[in-house]
Amino acid sequence: SAARHDATFAFSAVFDGGASQEAVFRGSGMRDLVELAMAGCSCTVFAFGQTGSGKTYTLMGPPAQGRDRPAAPALLGLMQRSLSVLLERSRGCGSGLALSASYLEIYNEQVSASRAAPAPRAPAAPSLRRNPQVRDLLSPGPPSALPLRWSKTRGFYVENQLDVGFESLEAVADLLLQGSQRRRTSAHALNSHSSRSHALLTVRVRSRARRPTARVPQPSACPSEQVTLCFVDLAGSERVKETGSSGELAVEANNINRSLLALGHCISLLAKPRGRRTHIPYRDSKLTRLLARSLGGSGATLMVACISPSSRCLSETLSTLRYASRARRVTARP
Repeated sequence: SAARHDATFAFSAVFDGGASQEAVFRGSGMRDLVELAMAGCSCTVFAFGQTGSGKTYTLMGPPAQGRDRPAAPALLGLMQRSLSVLLERSRGCGSGLALSASYLEIYNEQVSASRAAPAPRAPAAPSLRRNPQVRDLLSPGPPSALPLRWSKTRGFYVENQLDVGFESLEAVADLLLQGSQRRRTSAHALNSHSSRSHALLTVRVRSRARRPTARVPQPSACPSEQVTLCFVDLAGSERVKETGSSGELAVEANNINRSLLALGHCISLLAKPRGRRTHIPYRDSKLTRLLARSLGGSGATLMVACISPSSRCLSETLSTLRYASRARRVTARP
């Protein structure tokens, strides 16, 4: 019965399905995050939730139909609105800043440790074994696997990914269009355009060496070194029975769920008081390795939980809200 599912959750902001993209941008605190990035703090935005609940739309708006048919300005998502503010603020710093972006996806990864609860196994299709796990969405040519490395200074990073400079919103729109068209998607019963990978857009703000001039604001108004603003569009959690997936789609769904469980396990441990935390298993998956600094570092993070209004999705909705509630308890070091 419905009474068995009564639960109360508290979040920084809540929006219904009729909220405009501008209202979500203003009410979520996204602009404050951009200002923090300009002040020298690396920031990350996550969108997560059930498949078809609006994660990609919230971050990017509707898909553009090409360079000549962009989405209407009122429908643009958190990414474009944030980058518009970032470009505006960077111009105020004169020629002292360089902006660039990289865009990659994590597809069909096998979670490596037993700490993440296992999902039901499905037989692997031969074609899936040849698919790369980490793929550069801005690199021309056929997809190829990129190695994930670690160093003391950089932490986990993807080797050989393209980092493309930009100076206008139009240039950013081209990058987003190119990356989105290359990202893996499929159709199933709950979503006709389901993302089959986790996508990470990382914007880097670098300070160029320059002489101070009267036109340039005080140094505190602009970052003094490299900072990042990262947007993470997580693939949606799925129940194979509900989506009607089989074959390759079922394999993808199970790997997506394992990856999200590994992320959820890290978040659950990080939500504990510092004195009670055990080892955080970031190495369990490529996703958690790449997000290690965002989750447990000194930056600022915004979590956007997307849910469906349908009563048939109640179980997934509660799962997403609990996931978000745990994430809200994670505190970063100053």
